[in-house]
Amino acid sequence: MSCAGPGYWPVMARSIWSGFLSFGLVSIPVRLYSATQEHEVDFHQFERGTSDRIRYRRVNERTGDEVGYDDIVKGHDVGGGEYVIVERDELEEIAPGRSRSLEIEQFVELAETDPVHFQKSYYLGPADDDTAPSYALLRTALEKTDRAAVATFVMRGKEYLACVRASGPVLVLETMYFADEIRDPVKELGDLPRASSKGKQLGMAVDLVEAMTEPWKPERFRDTYTERVEELVEAKREGKEVVAESAPAATGATDLLTALQESVAAARKKTAPRKTARKKSAA
Repeated sequence: MSCAGPGYWPVMARSIWSGFLSFGLVSIPVRLYSATQEHEVDFHQFERGTSDRIRYRRVNERTGDEVGYDDIVKGHDVGGGEYVIVERDELEEIAPGRSRSLEIEQFVELAETDPVHFQKSYYLGPADDDTAPSYALLRTALEKTDRAAVATFVMRGKEYLACVRASGPVLVLETMYFADEIRDPVKELGDLPRASSKGKQLGMAVDLVEAMTEPWKPERFRDTYTERVEELVEAKREGKEVVAESAPAATGATDLLTALQESVAAARKKTAPRKTARKKSAA
């Protein structure tokens, strides 16, 4: 199915932001949609030993009275016990145009974008049929050049740096941290260990990486922790005993080489049938 044809974007989900994707003199109406959803097991809070639910309320700390959401304003601490009070409308008024514009600042090699900058993924879709061909043109250009667009936009009262890239038939927008929001690992962790560039251990470590390297297939992985939480809840409901898994033990320096050797052998044995199957299917 052509992505440039009329009505090709059958919007089912509700967009969380709409505006214009702009680069050069080109402006494309777009809508932003959540691309991911997390696995969660919902829990309520109770006071231990009772069936009493714990509730949270917004209260005035002086009077103890509950305050409605519309009566709450924001206050910025300027020191000395003083606050500057800012209304929500005032925050929206200082960037009315920016809140509707996704401005592409530059294009970069996709491989240059360090994943540490990425926050959350969204799908970016065309807002109407008339400008869908422009959307498809940008998506195809990014795909052919292996480039990503670096852009900025305002959503829900916050300015975001964003990376826009092609992914199959759609543009994916990744919200990103600004450079000054990324912590320096040396400052956070102190001196970090360095491995020797030579030696048998390094060679075995490289061999292990090679032996465990396979094509990326995200469907192979699942959220086993959430599954175990669900099993825990069901076991407790039925009055069964819950057995916890033992924690892994650290590999000592004297056992490292042996552990690497055994790991390489196990990895090669595990992946060999898969590689053989792929060769047979290719033949």
